[in-house]
Amino acid sequence: MMDHNDLTLTDYQALAEFRYQLRRFLRFSEQAAREAGLEPQQHQLMLAVKGALEAVGPRISYLAERLQIQHHSAVELVDRLARKGLIRRSRGGEDRREVNVQLTARGERVLGELTRHTRAELRSAAPALVATLRQLTSATKPPKRARPKRTRKPAAISLRP
Repeated sequence: MMDHNDLTLTDYQALAEFRYQLRRFLRFSEQAAREAGLEPQQHQLMLAVKGALEAVGPRISYLAERLQIQHHSAVELVDRLARKGLIRRSRGGEDRREVNVQLTARGERVLGELTRHTRAELRSAAPALVATLRQLTSATKPPKRARPKRTRKPAAISLRP
C-alpha cells in the first residue's frame, strides 16, 4: 500500500490541475443544460438513454447505475423528463415490472443541440485534460527514497477538522 511519502508535490499539482480542468468542463456542461431548461442530472439521464447499449437497454436500474444514484431518484428524474415531453416510458415486453425509457423526438432535438455544444467545448478542453491525465498516469515516477519497512498498518485518513 502506498504511503503519503510516496507522493511528490508534482503528483499533487497534477491531480489538482486535472480536477480543475475536469471541473471547468463539467461546469460548462451543467450551465449548457440549465440554459436548455434542464437540470444537469436530467441532461445526464438523457445522454445515458441515448448512449445505452442495445443489449442493456435504457431501463431504470441501468440509468440509476449510470448516474450513480438511487433507483427512486432515477424514477423521479424520468418522471420529470416525461412531464417535459423529452422522454417516454414503456413497460418491458417479458417482464412487465421493467420500465424502459426512450427519448421523444423533442428529447432527441434537445439532446442533439446540447451534445453539439458540449462536444465543441470538450474539443477545446481536451488538450489540457489529456496532458494532466497523462502526467497522473505516467509510469515514470521520481525514484522512491529508501526507508525502513513499517511493521504496523498505517492509520486511517480522517477528514474531520
